[in-house]
Amino acid sequence: MRHVFTYVFLAILAATVLLSCVEDIDTNQFDDLSLTPTLEASLLYVEATEQLINLVDGNTVFNNNFNFDAFSTDVFAERVIEGTIVYVVENTTSKELEITVEFLDESETVLDTEVFSVEPAPTMVLQKEIFYGPAGRSIDIITNLSSIRVSAINRGDSDSTSSAPEPMVTLKSSGKFTVRVK
Repeated sequence: MRHVFTYVFLAILAATVLLSCVEDIDTNQFDDLSLTPTLEASLLYVEATEQLINLVDGNTVFNNNFNFDAFSTDVFAERVIEGTIVYVVENTTSKELEITVEFLDESETVLDTEVFSVEPAPTMVLQKEIFYGPAGRSIDIITNLSSIRVSAINRGDSDSTSSAPEPMVTLKSSGKFTVRVK
């Protein structure tokens, strides 16, 4: 009799445990999941020394195209939501310069342009943020970007020299973009 009581008690206990812990499993949670990381990277770095600027014939210090297909790849272009590009320009030369950055598509059509008028040293570091996406310029500019053209024009003379130890002009840029992974 004691064994029967033990078996009945264990059966009731097992049924209670199994029935009390059962909850419907929500298998749709993955569908509701949204992953949107922010990716940040350096995009461009260009520099020219004052000595180079003084040696150039004419006033065009440099005019270069840089291939940049990273944004136009399907993995990025189809998933980017918004982004910011930050430019930083520093001039320790005795020259007044005009620097132009142009974003070009595959057929070299200009998609976007930024112009920086830089005073001779001593000047403050010039920083500029450009927003793309819902809060700024069209995100299509970024997704169709194939190359970047950077040009610099000397608006000053070609023989003065700065008293800085290593006078040069530098242009740096970085980008921060939010992409939808899922």
